[in-house]
Amino acid sequence: MANLKVREIRYMTADQRKSQLKRLQKELAYLRASVATGGSLEKPSQVKQVKKTIARILTIQKENGER
Repeated sequence: MANLKVREIRYMTADQRKSQLKRLQKELAYLRASVATGGSLEKPSQVKQVKKTIARILTIQKENGER
């Protein structure tokens, strides 16, 4: 569920966005670690999707002055 749309993120509460952000950052760390250890991902594009979703959440947090 790494691919969230902006509309979905805007309807979240601030706490939901924070928890979603932490979850996505952990997922990104796991994906990067699995690539670094020589493993291959089922979906290599998943890293890009997670990074974009993190950027969307951070952008909306900044717009709302939450950070």
